[in-house]
Amino acid sequence: MSMSDPCSEWVFLIVLSASPINHAVIAPSRPRCEFCDTVGTKRLRSISPEVAKNVRTVRDQIADAAKGCGRDPGEVHLIAVSKTKPADLIRAAFAAGVTDFGENYLQEAIPKINSLRDLSATWHFIGAIQSNKTRLIAENFQWVHTVSAEKTARRLSNQCPADKTLDVCLQVNIDQDPGKAGLAADQVGSLLQILGALPRLRARGLMTILQQNSNPEDGYQRLATLWEGLRKNAGPHWDTLSMGMSGDFQAAISAGATHVRIGTAVFGDRN
Repeated sequence: MSMSDPCSEWVFLIVLSASPINHAVIAPSRPRCEFCDTVGTKRLRSISPEVAKNVRTVRDQIADAAKGCGRDPGEVHLIAVSKTKPADLIRAAFAAGVTDFGENYLQEAIPKINSLRDLSATWHFIGAIQSNKTRLIAENFQWVHTVSAEKTARRLSNQCPADKTLDVCLQVNIDQDPGKAGLAADQVGSLLQILGALPRLRARGLMTILQQNSNPEDGYQRLATLWEGLRKNAGPHWDTLSMGMSGDFQAAISAGATHVRIGTAVFGDRN
């Protein structure tokens, strides 16, 4: 199969041979499949065909949930949570149109980010933040969703590269779960004020992780109410509600989520 498009930046999905296996080739000058090491018509290693199908299903579900509550589906951003998943599956999700990926574990995330530098992906850190890891987070991620302490915020700002600004969300323990990190609702305002004075951080909104047995409609609505109440003094970039996962993202969208963090429904069960 020949491809005449001269653009070397576009990713083309093609089918080689009669079997319905998708391959991604970056321009005629680089005929190697970026996913499965196929060269020309010789197949060496295929990828799971399920990821693209899962992405389409999840996007349809997001659109249905948004339309069901009178929202524009374009207001809801999918973050594919790729923790424990290999780089080739992230490439598959990217080829299916996903551009935002969430990682929890820094020691696992950094090698994947480095191996995927050729993708114009946006990386979201969504795990617990250790003080001695803030430099690596600031250097390698564009978003941090789990800021809940002044010390962490100051370290991220001080260690962020000079040509970069980190988008951050404040993590709120909206259920007051003693086993989870996050601010109490009445602590958010004071930390938000501190963030406003940190030059390398941009406060974007709030994030939460609910208890397994909590009512998602209630929990997400309480976070949305808190977020709305802070809007007046939060600054011009206050536009993000990061809430909702594979099992409850429809309820989060109904409450106003702008970013849903979905792993299992995109990539399958964790290894």
